[in-house]
Amino acid sequence: MSKALSAAACRLVSRGRVGAGAMSHCVPCRQVVTEPRDIAGLYRDLSLFPSLSRADVGPVVTSQYGGKYSNIYTEWSQRDLDRNENVKFCRQYTVFHDETSVVYSAASGNCTEIKGEVQSKDSPSGEMKAVVRECSVKGEDKQFLEIWSKNMKMRSINLTALKKHGKVYEDDQFGCLVWSHSETHLLYVAERKRPKAESFFQSESPELSSIGDEEETMRVEKKETVKGEQFVFYEDWGEALVGKSCPVLCVLDIEGDNVSVLEGVPEDISPGQAFWAPGDTGVVFVGWWHEPFRMGLKYCPNRRSSLFYVDLTGGKCEQLTSGTSAVCSPRLSPDQCRIVYLECSVYGPHMQCSRLCMYDWYTKKTSVVVDVVKRPGEDGFAGIYSSQLSPQCWSADSQRVIVACPQRSRKDLLMVNTSTGSVISLTSGTDVGSWCLLNIQRDVMVVSCSSPNCPPSLRVGFLPASDSQEKVIWVTLEDSQTMSEIDWQILTFTPPPEQDNSQYPGLDFEALLIKPKEVPHAVKLPLVVIPHGGPHSVFVADWLLSSSVLCKMGFAILLVNYRGSLGYGQDSILSLPGNVGTQDVKDVQFAVESVLKGDLFDMQKVAVSGGSHGGFLGCHLIGQYPGFYKACVARNPVTNLASMIGSTDIPDWCMVEAGYDYGTDCLPDPALWEEMLNKSPIKHVAQVQTPVLLTLGEDDKRVPNKQGIEYYRALKAKQVPVRILWYPGNNHSLSKVDAESDGFMNIAMWIIQNLYP
Repeated sequence: MSKALSAAACRLVSRGRVGAGAMSHCVPCRQVVTEPRDIAGLYRDLSLFPSLSRADVGPVVTSQYGGKYSNIYTEWSQRDLDRNENVKFCRQYTVFHDETSVVYSAASGNCTEIKGEVQSKDSPSGEMKAVVRECSVKGEDKQFLEIWSKNMKMRSINLTALKKHGKVYEDDQFGCLVWSHSETHLLYVAERKRPKAESFFQSESPELSSIGDEEETMRVEKKETVKGEQFVFYEDWGEALVGKSCPVLCVLDIEGDNVSVLEGVPEDISPGQAFWAPGDTGVVFVGWWHEPFRMGLKYCPNRRSSLFYVDLTGGKCEQLTSGTSAVCSPRLSPDQCRIVYLECSVYGPHMQCSRLCMYDWYTKKTSVVVDVVKRPGEDGFAGIYSSQLSPQCWSADSQRVIVACPQRSRKDLLMVNTSTGSVISLTSGTDVGSWCLLNIQRDVMVVSCSSPNCPPSLRVGFLPASDSQEKVIWVTLEDSQTMSEIDWQILTFTPPPEQDNSQYPGLDFEALLIKPKEVPHAVKLPLVVIPHGGPHSVFVADWLLSSSVLCKMGFAILLVNYRGSLGYGQDSILSLPGNVGTQDVKDVQFAVESVLKGDLFDMQKVAVSGGSHGGFLGCHLIGQYPGFYKACVARNPVTNLASMIGSTDIPDWCMVEAGYDYGTDCLPDPALWEEMLNKSPIKHVAQVQTPVLLTLGEDDKRVPNKQGIEYYRALKAKQVPVRILWYPGNNHSLSKVDAESDGFMNIAMWIIQNLYP
């Protein structure tokens, strides 16, 4: 990482400031990289580190010498700044092992880029592989379902030409690609086929005389065509699920090359996250009620839903869980007797502490394995915070489940005994900040782990026996470079008595402080404060590209997990609704002022940056503490709850965070609108002195870009320096490679220009 880093080191700029009072003197500031070319070099170098997205463990193979091994298939994603895209590639590893430990491991060959694959899945035996592929044929986009075996493609079904359904779903919310236990059928989810619509004034074509296949298809299409519905509005499931409206369950009969859409799913239900029932008798799926209307579902696992079972023979559909809660991520045990899933309350905070529940397939009884945790106990367990379990999460004995989730500011692997409900951390006490379970098969766990100073690495380890006290021995398959020049620590804060929440007293919160490790004596670091979005989200101690680059540039970064964050108990989450704009704002400011009391930081060089609710907090902070922050960056920020409620895909969020219960039939009254306005950053805009950079996604359905424009106009009217960056084709996350990289560069330059005018 060489030339850019060494070049950057040669172009450092040293600044000074004059202190106030009788002791005025010049205090040297930490040298900061300020040249755009050098910042771009740092960003380019650090963006080379890939992230893991998937791992599959193949069947056990016995070699000719008697040794046993398994192949591990992994998928990675890496930013390609030259091609302006996230490149997906795969790599395989061979792991020799006995029944309880890894004996030897090595990579099998080099990386291979994956092109055109929407989804792929190996059959349980490892003999076949299914691939949903998207490609252009004579200028038209087509989807194919391919079956591969050994060294050849056995089947290739043109799903687009079949016209049984619309596009196949590839997302984590609904999508699936699942082999039947018999390996004779494939299950997937696609958009329901819609009748072709045409104008009332469309000319009638003459009757077809031929009865060939193509003409017959045209005749059928003509019969199904409806007039006057070209411009009908179809609801979809919101942010990141645009165009996904009516999912259907589809089954491919591999031998017969026949695709059928399953019947029996209730009309008011959208199915997804499906898998084959024991014995392949039917399909189990999660169904979300979409009446009276659909709302945003991504990052909103609190939508009313239930587990369902549809029988393949009679088409009868049975509801397996109550339907009064929200469920997701069902996983069938290896012995095919039990299904675990996550459950939380409907409405309320979008992300909450979840219950881990279990449905017994044969007794038809549901039990709560791990309940909601109000506050962490003596063992430190803070509850389960997740909306997605690993694709495989069960131990081989079908008695334990492995869950990766935040525990305060770290992300740990938790082992849950489904019989006793006991929870044991497999990773507490390690120096790694974040662990993610990619897969577990026959007790072989494949994980990705990272820290703020270490990009993701790939490790494998055996889950100890249920009665064992042994710790997991992790073997690294793909290591990553630890950056010794980056230092990080977790800070804990107790709010002062006057800021304590009377309904939920005694709550503390944390922040991650990332800074250059070697700081010369008497040097003061500039500080960038970043509160997370959500607000019910959390910063865990994992690898973050933007924070790493800022740190390499010479900044310290404070990532604040204010009260209301995930990982601290349900009480902490419930303490925030009704108190947004006050409790969260004061928590961030208290953390910042506490950190600034040390000798490391320059109080005159503090910036704030945040996205979504983090942008909401950034705009609040510069309005409530005028002049304290010298620069502000807000990415797709919430600036006015009252004007957002009618245009967002999550209107319930506006009311809940303002402190009100939500129902689909409730209409805001003037008092509610006034309360939402009073809790919004726009209320304090007259006091703002800080220059503001707004980065907005043109296609944002979550926080519509008009929120940013409204704030922009208010600042312009007050003659406060403000700038907008507008990213076409980007939604709320601003995660496309060009938007992310351009956004970072402009954010870095905005902070430098205003901290070092």
